[in-house]
Amino acid sequence: MRAIENHKDVWANPSRRELIEEVIRRREALVSRSGALATWTPPESTGRRPQDTYIVDRPEIHDKVDWRSPYCIPMPAETFEMIVEDALLALRKKPRLYLTERALGANSRYALMVYTVTDHALTALFTDNMFRPIPPDIHCSHLGPRPFTILVLPHDKLDTQKYEGRLRVDPEKKRTSDIAIVMDFVERVGIVYGSAYLGSVKKLMFTVMNFLLPDLGVLPIHGAANVGGTCDCALFLGLSGTGKTSLSTDPERVLIGDDEHGWCEEGIFNFEWGCYAKMIDIDPEKEPDIYWAVMHEADPLEHGAIVENAMIYPDGSFDFHDRRLTENSRASYPLSFLRNADPRGLAGHPKVMFFLAADAHGVLPPIARLEPEQAMFWFLMGYTSRLAGTEIGVIEPRSTFSRFFGAPFMPRVPRDYIVLLEENLRRYGTKVYLVNTGWTGGPYGEGRRIDIRLTRRMIKAALLGELERVDYWEDELFHLWVPAECPGVPGEILRPEATWRDKNAYKARAEKLAHDFQREFARSFAGVGIPNKVAAQCPG
Repeated sequence: MRAIENHKDVWANPSRRELIEEVIRRREALVSRSGALATWTPPESTGRRPQDTYIVDRPEIHDKVDWRSPYCIPMPAETFEMIVEDALLALRKKPRLYLTERALGANSRYALMVYTVTDHALTALFTDNMFRPIPPDIHCSHLGPRPFTILVLPHDKLDTQKYEGRLRVDPEKKRTSDIAIVMDFVERVGIVYGSAYLGSVKKLMFTVMNFLLPDLGVLPIHGAANVGGTCDCALFLGLSGTGKTSLSTDPERVLIGDDEHGWCEEGIFNFEWGCYAKMIDIDPEKEPDIYWAVMHEADPLEHGAIVENAMIYPDGSFDFHDRRLTENSRASYPLSFLRNADPRGLAGHPKVMFFLAADAHGVLPPIARLEPEQAMFWFLMGYTSRLAGTEIGVIEPRSTFSRFFGAPFMPRVPRDYIVLLEENLRRYGTKVYLVNTGWTGGPYGEGRRIDIRLTRRMIKAALLGELERVDYWEDELFHLWVPAECPGVPGEILRPEATWRDKNAYKARAEKLAHDFQREFARSFAGVGIPNKVAAQCPG
């Protein structure tokens, strides 16, 4: 491996304990009262940087990538090779390097080896938390024996003059950007240069898996999965901040994974080994399992949870309500830290899928049943409201559409994902519900966030089949089937209009959102072969 050739001090696959010791010794993180590690990033690294994320454009993959997507920014191979050489030169100058050899994919038939080379022990520990051990039968993987290699230089910056005209101009700094996150699907090499946000490493590899797996007939899913006592698997699809981690971490059900999965002919499999949960305003009563995973007391050398960008006081206690640095405070921890999780990461075919949308308009019902054509439409559109903090520069929530509930990480042309979902829904009879985890009684700033305890009760009703035994009414504007009642849930909240004082304001806001759907569908999906029966589900 060129990154470590002739380097005098390379730690290859150090133990977890050794990595934690190294993080503490180098002061890459502080030890909190619980024993978890606390770290902070520079202001430009408190979230993902989609404008600085690139895909190397090569003939072998050109027609498979949806270059119309704002998240698929092409980079010429020549520029990428320049960045690789700069990264290698920078790594050779570091006093010590860390190499971790891990994998993604709990189903070894679809596992991908991931080699990470970095100069920061904290990054290596993050990969130990998040990526899986290499399975003994990795030779059976359909993805082949060649690993994907990531070079991570979180605190170095690119020479802006050298890349003038090759990288974007940062409007805030009024010069060429000095940060680049790049992936080469053909050569299986990735670069994280200048971003200290740990999520940059995780999401780079998620995007890689989402590109590779459809060629093998596997549907990649930006969502969580859990299993009940009767082995009934449920999927929770949604963007960051919609509640995937919170809703899927249910003490009555076993968690398979909280974010990234594949759906193959054998069922569901987790990509990861750990979780990367949002911590802002976390409530130990409403989200006890996540809170315990991060905050349980343990010897620091046995703990290893990483708390990123949260306020900490001199006594070592956290304040997860402090937003002064970012709303995107995160915690990385192994799945085994959850008291009710299955680290094997495997489940059967899902009985129910939940599409989660944090609707800041406050006009969507808290739960609605989707027929197959409706499910295809909402999967395609991936509506939610972008919450503050998950991306650089996003301060106030705004309405957004993110295809397949993960547009930044779904690089292929839309039909590749749609065909696989259609086939799986038809083959396995999975039921689909749309769940609004956002606002009711008014838009953000006027209404209130739907209580997660009520959302949990509606989720439970769907899983138990209780919503199959009630009457439904049709929301004619959004083409949704809404239950007239749900056990344990006040009837009023099921009808969004009933929660608004000003009914005219509700109607105007609902029509505005419907218009947003129409405009987005016309802009992004007109003329790309979307079936008429799916297009007919567009609100309005």
